[in-house]
Amino acid sequence: MSDTSLHRLFNRARIDDRQVNELLGLAHGIVADGMVTQAEAEFLQKWLVANRAVSDNPVVATLLARVNEMLVDRYLDAEESRDLLETLRHFSAGDFELGETLKATRLPIDSPQPELEFEGSRFCFTGTFAFGSRSHCEEAVVARGGEVGSLVQSTRYLVIGIYATDSWAHSSFGRKIERAVDWRDRGLPISIVSEEHWATAL
Repeated sequence: MSDTSLHRLFNRARIDDRQVNELLGLAHGIVADGMVTQAEAEFLQKWLVANRAVSDNPVVATLLARVNEMLVDRYLDAEESRDLLETLRHFSAGDFELGETLKATRLPIDSPQPELEFEGSRFCFTGTFAFGSRSHCEEAVVARGGEVGSLVQSTRYLVIGIYATDSWAHSSFGRKIERAVDWRDRGLPISIVSEEHWATAL
């Protein structure tokens, strides 16, 4: 590798480190009060756009795609605000696992994961999704003849968003997963599947 290439890689690494450090500070500030406002989301979007222009850092790129989707209508609704808050909390806590597929050894996902049937099946979504907002995920199910809603005993599939970690039991969505595990252990026909498995089935 030439000296010029090494120099570029070194500068790129410094840019990425600075970006991640700045983003960590920004995330900490946004989640401090337990909510994400319209103004905060728009400021985050502007920061991500500016930094995406100088680097293809995957964390910046992924967050930008999510925020762009949430603000495509120029309005951050309550559900989008909660989803963004959860994503930034994971990131600022240091457990943001970019694009890592959930594994059955880490989370109580069915093994093997079942073939999904959409027509007439009830889906419940929990966590934060790379596919898009929770409402976006629900629309994809409804378009295929499925039903969506909160977790009840008639739920056929609980889908866990890809941005979850080993410490899921302590997360804001841990109780929902525990309830589904309990029902599954008691013989109720509920399956717990990963976002990747669900998205592939689409």
